[in-house]
Amino acid sequence: MKKLILIAVLISFTFSCEDFDGWNIDKKHPGEVSGSYLVTNAQKALARSMVDSDVNSTIFKMFAQHWTETTYTDEANYDLVNRNVGGNFWSILYRSVLANLEDAKGIIADDASLDATTKANQLAVIELMQAYTWHVLVDTFGDIPYTEALVGIDNLVPAYDDDAAIYSSLFSKIDVALQQLSGGGNSFGGADLFYHGNVGQWKKFGNSLKLRMAVRLSDIDNGTASAKASEAVNAGVFTSSTDNIAFPFEGSPPNTNPLWEALVESGRKDYVLANTMVDVMNDLNDPRRYVYMDENLGDDTFVGGPYGANNSYNLHTHIGDLFHTETFEGLLMSYSEVEFLLAEASARGLIGEDAEAHYNAAVTANFAYWGVDGAADYLDQDAVAYDSENWKKSIGTQKWISLYANGFEAWTSWKLLDYPNTMNRPYFSELPVPRRYIYPNGENDVNGTNYEAASSAMGGDNLDSRVFWDVTGVGN
Repeated sequence: MKKLILIAVLISFTFSCEDFDGWNIDKKHPGEVSGSYLVTNAQKALARSMVDSDVNSTIFKMFAQHWTETTYTDEANYDLVNRNVGGNFWSILYRSVLANLEDAKGIIADDASLDATTKANQLAVIELMQAYTWHVLVDTFGDIPYTEALVGIDNLVPAYDDDAAIYSSLFSKIDVALQQLSGGGNSFGGADLFYHGNVGQWKKFGNSLKLRMAVRLSDIDNGTASAKASEAVNAGVFTSSTDNIAFPFEGSPPNTNPLWEALVESGRKDYVLANTMVDVMNDLNDPRRYVYMDENLGDDTFVGGPYGANNSYNLHTHIGDLFHTETFEGLLMSYSEVEFLLAEASARGLIGEDAEAHYNAAVTANFAYWGVDGAADYLDQDAVAYDSENWKKSIGTQKWISLYANGFEAWTSWKLLDYPNTMNRPYFSELPVPRRYIYPNGENDVNGTNYEAASSAMGGDNLDSRVFWDVTGVGN
């Protein structure tokens, strides 16, 4: 006992109170994080949410009818309630993307160690990422919480903002961010997994996003659409595939491409190519089939599964090998898409450029991205060559094919252009292609008053209700 007391006394003299500081800190889950860390995590969450095929949240490849399902067909038949698809996607973007970016803004604004230029660039980059995320939410749901969102416990029942008003606000925020970016300064460096801190690339992205949003407005506000599209083009949009914004997934979990996780790691056989996609590409003898699709049925043989049916995995065309790769990049926006946007803006008279030239450049760039030869011969086909009399068909069909890596944008493009006009009604539900996600399942219970107001403003919380810019076409 005396020895124990002596040891205790010696310990008390050996260590002061300060010596114990930090002993009980979990260094793997620190209480404080840097703004750069939050930005990196937000980028990963955003990329995963835009390229994933998770039936619980991101079923855009089904909405675009690029893929369909085998055994479990609820999502291909547009059942968003069973798995709370809208709620899960909503939570990912609000919690894992927007909230992280909002916290990063506060940390960076208070960081006295940053020089003024770096701080301004970092805040501008965050603003552009938030603008992208907000516009995805608007295009997916319509009216959403915006001005009262991201304040945590200070407001657990935020009001929903009008979707058109949110777009107007986003244009303003993009403009401010673009003006704030200084090409001679740093931003996030290696913590920025999209552009590695390259401010010039972020400017091109901001302008390209502005062009995308401007084209969305063209059917309801041609004046604003023309002004914003012209501003974006004059300031500089993507000019080559080196400008693409994409996330560099890695070769081992947890940083692998989520498509690999769904198609390989899971050991499941849940997806095949939809007949909607295969039939269009077969009719055009499209050589991109050999990348998009597997030749599991024999050489040069591609058979899509009837959309929404219980499809046999063995009797229909499988997803191509590239999409079974851990490191396949997560593409959010590409040079090819921007060329299609320029073609559409030109055809609509928003900008004074050659629509056909941009259309040809878009198709050519997409072939190059996938490593496929023969773009010129493909464009020489009468069924592919640009049709100035029916430019919506030309642009809509080819853009939809080209966006195979981005189901969200393929679906959104279809809503705006109504092409291809061969979309199928699902085998079981026979519903038309949805125009939006429905709100989260529990939203009526936790934020009832505001939910009811938003639902009423949208014409009902329904799959066939439309976001503000979606005013043409009759669907399928």
